[in-house]
Amino acid sequence: MKSLEVRIPHKLEKPEVRRRLDAAVEKVRRDYADKVRQLDAHWEREDRLAVKVVVLAMNIVGEIDNEPGEVVVRVELPGMLTMFAGKIRTGVEERLGGLLSPPS
Repeated sequence: MKSLEVRIPHKLEKPEVRRRLDAAVEKVRRDYADKVRQLDAHWEREDRLAVKVVVLAMNIVGEIDNEPGEVVVRVELPGMLTMFAGKIRTGVEERLGGLLSPPS
């Protein structure tokens, strides 16, 4: 296992971040239902979203902390995915950065 941490700055209020994260989880469920075997996401507490994803028989476990001014993503990457840690980091930065951008 390899731990990966990504910090995404933002200027949103905590309830808006939570709303956007919830909407993103639902979009992933909808758009990737044929690729993601399991997606469990629940708020462990007011500011922490626990996530478990099963893709290609690999369990990916992580958490997303909704902190003032930034979102902190921590993920445990199993075996083969550790080779793609850089690409996964970039993907998280791009996706969450876009998700947490203020509306234009």
